[in-house]
Amino acid sequence: MIENKEKTSVLFVCMGNICRSPTAEGVFRHLVEQGGLSEHIEIDSAGTHAYHINEPPDRRATAAAERRGYSLTTIRARRVVDADFERFDYIIAMDRDNVERLVEKAEVEHHDKIRLFLEFTNAQEDEVPDPYYGGAAGFERVLDLVEDASRGLLEMLRKSRG
Repeated sequence: MIENKEKTSVLFVCMGNICRSPTAEGVFRHLVEQGGLSEHIEIDSAGTHAYHINEPPDRRATAAAERRGYSLTTIRARRVVDADFERFDYIIAMDRDNVERLVEKAEVEHHDKIRLFLEFTNAQEDEVPDPYYGGAAGFERVLDLVEDASRGLLEMLRKSRG
């Protein structure tokens, strides 16, 4: 399926689209650009809830990302829409709750596109924890997991493109 497309598309999803999924979008976009693959991979993020539509990422997520050289400044929160299930090849959720919400919303033929982000790592955890109600260390932990999973996802996409 992917080998025949000009672009592979990836959507990162968390609950509000202001912490984890924009962090994943920013980190993954950085790695894709560094690898010279921007013309081959489309990247976006969204939330399963409409709490923060059009808001920028959480200032703590933005600050943590900037300390590691990633920019989240162009990202604005949006909610997952039905068209996303047609548009994206991979719909990558940060946790099981968001996987369940996505599966409920998607037509059956799109269920195989929905994956947990940490499937692309060797991490002990299988979910990226929500740092929203915690301190700065939570945002750093999210970045650690997101960087690792982003490298794994990019490697998988490279192999699938041939």
